Amino acid sequence: MDVNRVKQILSSPSHVRVEYNGVPVWIESCDESNGIANVHDVKNPDETVEVSITELQEM
Repeated sequence: MDVNRVKQILSSPSHVRVEYNGVPVWIESCDESNGIANVHDVKNPDETVEVSITELQEM
């Protein structure tokens, strides 16, 4: 995925399915300059991790 698509997903009113390493995640924010997104597992919203935007996949 690229930064522009992450920004579109963040501003979208609809739910967009995104996975990180095969796990459904919710994107909380993105750092454009570093290519990093803060995401959490859909089933575990209390644990946020930083991941490379290029490792996110839209399903």
